[in-house]
Amino acid sequence: MSESWEFTEPDSIVPGVFGEPGRRTFFIQVRDAGRIVSFKMEKQQVAALCEYLEGILTDLPAIHPGQFIAPLSAVSPEEMQWIVGGLAVAYEEDDDRLMIVAEEMPDIDDEDDFAEDFDFDPATARIRITRAQVAAFIAVGNDIVRAGRPACRLCGRPMDPGGHPCPRLN
Repeated sequence: MSESWEFTEPDSIVPGVFGEPGRRTFFIQVRDAGRIVSFKMEKQQVAALCEYLEGILTDLPAIHPGQFIAPLSAVSPEEMQWIVGGLAVAYEEDDDRLMIVAEEMPDIDDEDDFAEDFDFDPATARIRITRAQVAAFIAVGNDIVRAGRPACRLCGRPMDPGGHPCPRLN
């Protein structure tokens, strides 16, 4: 079983990516008290989390200019703790913090392991962050999601550096 994590007042949380467009690996990285912890995610998870967090921020009081923090860049992780399967977000009104809960995805390599892993108890990462940290997370997340492969102007599918077999040209 993987390790669960609790970050009550992390220094930062930032989405990151490494690799070439089309073969990139996405992750979220939490910096807390001198340690750096990374969790692997999918591009769609980063995009959906940013979109959802943006919606929550629009319903909350505006962040005062003095509260904004400069978006950070993630450092290339030495290791990923585990792969994120599920995500949940809650707003804690009393503390004016958002709680992101990431849940580990089971690693099922083949059908024989499925029955054994069916009672899987996933690890979790609970991350409490300020609205300013959320705004910085969104800024970086949206940038790295958009920095992927360019879309074909005919079909909208992502193109590799050498092009792609566009179905609209058949």
